[in-house]
Amino acid sequence: MNFFIHKSSFVDDGCTIGAGTKVWHFSHIMKGAVIGEGCNIGQNVVVSPDVVLGNNVKVQNNVSIYTGVVCEDDVFLGPSMVFTNVTNPRSAIIRRDEYKKTVVRKGATIGANATVICGNEIGSFALIGAGTVVTKSVAAFALIVGNPGKQVGWVSEYGHRLDFNSEGFATCEESGQKYELRGNKVVQIS
Repeated sequence: MNFFIHKSSFVDDGCTIGAGTKVWHFSHIMKGAVIGEGCNIGQNVVVSPDVVLGNNVKVQNNVSIYTGVVCEDDVFLGPSMVFTNVTNPRSAIIRRDEYKKTVVRKGATIGANATVICGNEIGSFALIGAGTVVTKSVAAFALIVGNPGKQVGWVSEYGHRLDFNSEGFATCEESGQKYELRGNKVVQIS
């Protein structure tokens, strides 16, 4: 075994866990889940059947990742954030065949207590603020806050706000990477 599972957690037969991944206290990884290498699964996390987590995904405490969710590499899921997988749930009506796919692209961050309504895509390196309710798909590098979530700006790969000049160019204050705003799309150019 080349990963760590805390003795209080349950890992069902039939799931895949990559090298160097750590699963902490009171978590449950269900049959059919696929977790990549170098992931950190916090306390009291549920990873449902057929969920896919890429490499280096960080899942903070109290997150339930339901069937239909796919997270690419380097995704950060903040404490107690929520995914849904059915748009009109009812206790007395079984809707397992209606689960909607939600994709979180490479490097995106979803803040603490945010909610992502199923069927949406979170673009690469997007930043979803704490407490935000995501009701529609989010562009790469977008900064989204509020309920319902609204775009209030753009962020760099390192998560810093990008201030575009009159020619449509911006530089990340930490990395020095350069970005261009083309219409309503941000492109990293160096």
